[in-house]
Amino acid sequence: MEATKKIQNAWAMYDWANSAYNLVITSTIFPAYYIAITGGDSGKKINFFGWQMVNSTLLEYSLSLAYFIIALLSPILSSVADYEGNKKRYMQFYCYLGALACMGLFWFRPGHTELGIILSMLAAIGYCGSLVFYNAYLPEIATVEEQDKLSAKGFTYGYIGSVILQLLCFVFVFYPELLGAAKTDNIQYRFSFLLVGIWWLVFAQISFRFLPKGGALSEDKQQNVWIGGFKELHKVWQQAKQMPKLKAYLPAFFFYSMGVQTVMLAATIFGSKEIKKMVDGHWVAMKAEDLIPAILIIQIIAIAGAMLMARLSKRFGNMQVLLGVVVLWVGICIAAYFTYTNIQFYILAVCVGLLMGGIQSLSRSTYSKLLPSGTQDTASFFSLYDVMEKMSIVLGMFSFALIEHILSSMRYSILALIVFFVVGMCLLWIALGKNNPTGTIE
Repeated sequence: MEATKKIQNAWAMYDWANSAYNLVITSTIFPAYYIAITGGDSGKKINFFGWQMVNSTLLEYSLSLAYFIIALLSPILSSVADYEGNKKRYMQFYCYLGALACMGLFWFRPGHTELGIILSMLAAIGYCGSLVFYNAYLPEIATVEEQDKLSAKGFTYGYIGSVILQLLCFVFVFYPELLGAAKTDNIQYRFSFLLVGIWWLVFAQISFRFLPKGGALSEDKQQNVWIGGFKELHKVWQQAKQMPKLKAYLPAFFFYSMGVQTVMLAATIFGSKEIKKMVDGHWVAMKAEDLIPAILIIQIIAIAGAMLMARLSKRFGNMQVLLGVVVLWVGICIAAYFTYTNIQFYILAVCVGLLMGGIQSLSRSTYSKLLPSGTQDTASFFSLYDVMEKMSIVLGMFSFALIEHILSSMRYSILALIVFFVVGMCLLWIALGKNNPTGTIE
């Protein structure tokens, strides 16, 4: 279909709407709040339905499980959407699930760990479930030439929107008296979760107002849609294996995504437990008020990173730019292993921000460009993309949590991330040299 600018802008606005979840719930206020009310950085074990577990590993395991659930659901979601011909309906369902779960976190208080973990998992499932259909719109509403730019535009909208809401949350975090509460009441953090849900719901309506419904792709009403998605995923995988460029790119994407996505999810937890600041001559753990500026720096710098990578890819080619970015990620992880103070952490945040937006945006548009020309079942192809991305998160977060669980330090977990990036870098190098020496995608 030939999309109008209005449709493309409406598509990008969903990034504006849902990225508030990614920043506030995934990356900043919720992880810091969770660590603070469940024992801080002491390594104290907490109770979760009778299980005793260190607070940070419980959160990491729960996120890994949430992404595993959505990885299993993705093929079913895409199948149902394709056969019923209504991407938007399912995108709306998962949007509302995630937003309402965020709002429910307003009631997450000390002693209610189970509620906080369950709602955070539902929020993650809602966020990722809606993205299955959101990403599938990209090749439908943009030409191959437009996809890098529109993908970057979506991420840019997301970073700007999430930063605006984060700044609003900042006001209440630092001035809880505006809510009629003292800082010890913690309502300033819980109110932020409520704002995220409201923001997500309200701005998503712009996307839902203008995005097309989508048509049914099959006349076969006898096929079981609950297993059809897995059959379709297998079919798409078989097709992908016949496409040298896509076949070479997917394993590289999987491995470096294990590193990138884990960094995004674990950065605040790492800062809460491993990074110290000097107060009155003593080294103390960083609090939410200290960590939020660092993650905000990442978001702001990421806006420039997404636009920069789009321009570099136009000049040098997607694959070559991705390879260079992954090499830099290896350096980031090595630096993180030796980061101990808040100043070092802030400097590292600037570097992470520059690379974060660029690699996400460029990965999505690179995959979109590698899809067969004129393909209609984009939800199925992007289901493969989403399943691989979510499984990379599952394995990345699980290994991160497991290593911390066994060795009692996140610093050893960072070594695993270095391995993931190195493997991804090597696979990208092979893909670049074997199938596409110029680094361009035609």
